[in-house]
Amino acid sequence: MCFLNISATYVWLIIAIVLGIIEAVTLGLTTIWFAAGALIAMLISMFELPVPIQIIVFFASSLILLFFTKPILEKYGRIGIVRTNADRLIGEKGLVTERIDVINGTGQVKIFGQIWSARSADNQDIEAGEMVEIKSITGVKLIVERVGNDLDLKEE
Repeated sequence: MCFLNISATYVWLIIAIVLGIIEAVTLGLTTIWFAAGALIAMLISMFELPVPIQIIVFFASSLILLFFTKPILEKYGRIGIVRTNADRLIGEKGLVTERIDVINGTGQVKIFGQIWSARSADNQDIEAGEMVEIKSITGVKLIVERVGNDLDLKEE
């Protein structure tokens, strides 16, 4: 009987390790809660509780952790958001140095002394020399929108 309980303890430990490795590889923040549930079930197995109860504890604790702690961690941990220095460009003004052509997908904007590939946010061509505002960044392209010509451009 003691051998079965030790075996169940080791089985739960192996499950926790495997789930932890999967989490480390995927970074999906899902299997970590099941790894924690497996550790809780492992602790329960040490008290020689029946395997069906261990399984119930595993699923119950995993789901409770998943549904109640994952949203908190995502909110405060900013999981999945990678901030870059380029984020500071959003909302800034730039000068179109090469015509933004919607059909050909070409165009460039100069902002703070750097040339960026750009495309129009409203799917309209923008001529070289016009002022634009950066609305967002997709990959390495600025998504821009035409602004009035009376604005001054500050180059650094």
